[in-house]
Amino acid sequence: MNAQTNAADAGSITRVAGIEVGHFTETRRPTGCTVILTREGAVAGVDVRGAAPGTRETDLLDPSNLVDKVHAIMLAGGSAWGLDAATGVVRWLEERGVGFDVAVGRLPIVPAAVLFDLLVGDMRIRPDAAAGYAACAAASTQDPAEGNVGAGTGAALGKIFGIQRAMKGGIGTASVTVDGVTVGALIACNALGDVIDPDTAQVIAGARTDDGTQLRDTRRALLRGDAPQPLLAGTNTTIGVVATDAVISKVQAHRLAVAAHDGLARSINPVHTMSDGDTLFSLGTGRSGKAPGMMLLATMAAEATALATARAARAARSITTAQGLFLPGIEHLAGLTTQR
Repeated sequence: MNAQTNAADAGSITRVAGIEVGHFTETRRPTGCTVILTREGAVAGVDVRGAAPGTRETDLLDPSNLVDKVHAIMLAGGSAWGLDAATGVVRWLEERGVGFDVAVGRLPIVPAAVLFDLLVGDMRIRPDAAAGYAACAAASTQDPAEGNVGAGTGAALGKIFGIQRAMKGGIGTASVTVDGVTVGALIACNALGDVIDPDTAQVIAGARTDDGTQLRDTRRALLRGDAPQPLLAGTNTTIGVVATDAVISKVQAHRLAVAAHDGLARSINPVHTMSDGDTLFSLGTGRSGKAPGMMLLATMAAEATALATARAARAARSITTAQGLFLPGIEHLAGLTTQR
């Protein structure tokens, strides 16, 4: 359940100056949460594309609204219950004097998003405020662990033909640097659809055939008339953060989150469905002192997001829950073919 890998040549979101990441991984069942800290504050934006989101503090990120910086982003499993993890982040930051000056104290601004992992193990166990606090205590500028950790611990991919035919999802990270500016992404992938290699367009994880031995290729299966199972809204979702050390405005931060969804569209199919709550946040720390323009930053954001999503699938490892649900990782299906 706790199998994990670390970013290497693909980089990571913590390559962005001013960003720290910490995971809390629940040991009693596959779930957890991940915090992205920016203690000095960062300009932030958000773009919600899925039709069944679970979020906190997203309205304040509208470019026309007052608060221009946030101090952390919380990503968590546990569906709507998991939003409680953000309370622990607020407490941890307040204890350290980090937050928005409200005259009588400092109020940490911590937007959050959750994914639905309640079908994986005992749903009564989910991230809470203590879990969010623990994730902060574990945060560092080191490349974060990937796979079955944090918000990706209970993630599953390719559930459109039933959870029994799905595969293990996870959390992944990547970064891109051009002319001294870095854009990094951290993605917890719990998608309804398949995960696609963004360079080859090949399915690398997702729905399996009825005998469980091949990748089904959801796009082709739907187009040839295979009927999906009835879906409960919100039982999926890919959530994440894209961050840059470029100098950006709040309006540009919003556009960066919008562009990052292009990366999801390159690496997940189908994506942004009625049963997903796909939500991406953006952060701008400004630590590079450079402002290369949105054409380059948007391209980098989409690239980092696509790479991080694929890494989330590749880093995930097989699990079997106490209830008997088996979710294979890519290593279990290595060498097997895709149904055509």
